Amino acid sequence: MVLAAAPCAAQPVVAVSDEVGHDVRLVDARTGATIATIPTGARARGVRASRDGKRVYVALSDDRPNVETSADAIAVIDLASRRIVERLPVGTDPEQFAVTSDDRWLVASNEDAGAASVLALADGKVAASLVVGIEPEGVAVSPDDRWALVTAETSNSISIIDLPARRVVGAVLVDPRPRGVAFSADGKRAYVTAEIGGTLSEVDVRKRAVVRTVSLEGGAGKPVGVAVSPDGKRVWVANGAADVVSVIDARTLRPIGRVSVGRRPWGIAVSPDGRWVVTANGLSDTISLIDATTLRMVRTIPVGHRPWGVAVIP
Repeated sequence: MVLAAAPCAAQPVVAVSDEVGHDVRLVDARTGATIATIPTGARARGVRASRDGKRVYVALSDDRPNVETSADAIAVIDLASRRIVERLPVGTDPEQFAVTSDDRWLVASNEDAGAASVLALADGKVAASLVVGIEPEGVAVSPDDRWALVTAETSNSISIIDLPARRVVGAVLVDPRPRGVAFSADGKRAYVTAEIGGTLSEVDVRKRAVVRTVSLEGGAGKPVGVAVSPDGKRVWVANGAADVVSVIDARTLRPIGRVSVGRRPWGIAVSPDGRWVVTANGLSDTISLIDATTLRMVRTIPVGHRPWGVAVIP
């Protein structure tokens, strides 16, 4: 079912990764229509759109048993032709990744290897493979492209990577099972979700320390995805167990709202203009569109067979 929204600003096109259906769907959030379905041939998880809106990148992990050639890669989807035009080897079992602001570098977490790969998008070659924590997952790159952060679920840590030097320069301990990470708009802070801890922590990147932590949904929300509004004023957190998005005031790190969405929201993204927030709801096979001004869920759209990640196309 699609819930209609009241007339408002133009609603975005969203790329949705489907980890069971092995595809990426392009969805018109205004009409709820699927514009295109692009088969990936492997488990699709992390997904990002390029800054120019011409490409979508998606992390693929091979879940086929007893195969000789792995499908692990970052797939590059050309939005004009709506097909995969390149598959970039980026180490084993890539789960999430981030792309620098100039679309030159991609940093991916290699979950099974305890590593992070730094890939040059110009030639599709891995420039560095760096040891990080155990079971790395979330990845974020600072707005100035200086730092990359990688969460590690089992180490309960985030690794800090100096991107120009391509080396790990430190780590910060956080609450149990950190999943998502996102930088503040000024790049001085980062926000990390802890699924088992049930918290959101604010990390001072320069001091390499947790400065504040807030409990979400009574500590039982199992937060995963996190995104920051373009103006840096709000942090949006997808609580997978509570079926709720928490709205956090970035200045005080206090919840200022909550929005009910579909079942098991994990992936979350904010539109470049800050007007919309989208979640991927893995157990209801839907995405939810939230009006960032009114804090209302205005549209639910059926998609695929286990949506995992979302990206709003510029």
